[in-house]
Amino acid sequence: MRKPLILVTNDDGITAPGIRTLVEEMQALGDVVVVAPDSPQSGMGHAITMSEPLRIHRVSLFSGVEAWECTGTPVDCVKLAKHVVLKGRRIDLCVSGINHGSNASINIIYSGTLSAAMEASLEGIMSIGFSLLDYSFEADFGPCRPYVRHIARQVLESPPAQTRLLNVNIPKRPDIQGIRVCRQADARWIEEFQEARDPRGQPYYWLTGEFVNLDQGRDTDVTALEEGYISVVPSGHDLTVHPAIPELSPLLNRFAHV
Repeated sequence: MRKPLILVTNDDGITAPGIRTLVEEMQALGDVVVVAPDSPQSGMGHAITMSEPLRIHRVSLFSGVEAWECTGTPVDCVKLAKHVVLKGRRIDLCVSGINHGSNASINIIYSGTLSAAMEASLEGIMSIGFSLLDYSFEADFGPCRPYVRHIARQVLESPPAQTRLLNVNIPKRPDIQGIRVCRQADARWIEEFQEARDPRGQPYYWLTGEFVNLDQGRDTDVTALEEGYISVVPSGHDLTVHPAIPELSPLLNRFAHV
């Protein structure tokens, strides 16, 4: 029987500890191929490279696993994986991560981790983005390993009918309480720029900010994580605010009758 073909990628770069953990867990579930950025690409969102050529190089970083490093973005990696590295082969699952840091709530918009998974889902591939709420390079991925494997296995065995993209965030704690399927919280970053001067006296800026949860609901990813649970948010590509269509239509369609 054919083993599932699993594509592994990330945005922290192919040498990040999180992707090694993900590769090791996926090896128990199928044939693994890695295509990931050759350097950190955090915060790249759904960016693609169009102004310069892309290059991929075979690397030997994971025992028994075909792996390629790419000069482009996380989305570039998925595109090259599908159309070049794995051309003609059916990818059963794309997993991205494990990201060092949260991609809950509004962070999904900026995340290279989730954008890579989203790109695969746009191609009809079941995809999961995994993130651990620990930004440290020495983050401990041990407690989340069985959950990562469990979620991926269940998706492979019983793919959900209503979505091809899951945003999975994992709390930083040794005693994970379980898994909650929930919705994305209404939260945002309150941003500011810190100004400084370079040796020539020219100004430069560092982006900083505070994450603010505006959502009082108990069924959100932010709440699940605060209470020690892994959050699983079924996600998609349709950014339409559907209830606004009947509200706006009578106002804007009047022009056609003037």
